[in-house]
Amino acid sequence: MPEPHESEELFAPLEAILMVVSEPVAALDLADALGIDVEEAESALRALAALYRGEGGRRPAGFELRENAGGWRIYSAREWAGLVGRFIVGTAQSRLSQAALETLAVIAYRQPISRSRISHIRGVNVDAVVRTLVTRGLVEEVGESDSGARLYGTTREFLEKMGFASLDDLVPLAPYLPTGEELDELEEQL
Repeated sequence: MPEPHESEELFAPLEAILMVVSEPVAALDLADALGIDVEEAESALRALAALYRGEGGRRPAGFELRENAGGWRIYSAREWAGLVGRFIVGTAQSRLSQAALETLAVIAYRQPISRSRISHIRGVNVDAVVRTLVTRGLVEEVGESDSGARLYGTTREFLEKMGFASLDDLVPLAPYLPTGEELDELEEQL
């Protein structure tokens, strides 16, 4: 029988909070809520995550506790993703179109970026697609260019849905995309 974790008394209050959050919560915020130090909260979170994964001879749970997008949250276990996906089909959550995925990739790799630059890269008008991505909370306005064009970037929700801690987790594809100078040349030609 595995040794009990020294922070097991924190498991229930942590679970109570994590079951009601809609986005990852920082360990610091959880520590503040529980009146403990951050190191103790992080230790308890890691132990709880290991418990859910089935470490120590226990049966794995159908959910996981993951550190993601700068915080902690409970998710369906990856091994059940197909089943959960089939269950969700037909609800308000639907898959992104190929155009939306391509546009989202361009924004993720080139942010901050204007709609006109996205259109140049993709070769099609992206206004409707960008609106869809904004509506779904995956993209947001992050400022304006010198010319006054709106600039777009990805959101924390994008990081969460992709399972990324930060944009540094993106696969390095930049060498395959046009450089800023090449995009400027395209704009001049049009």
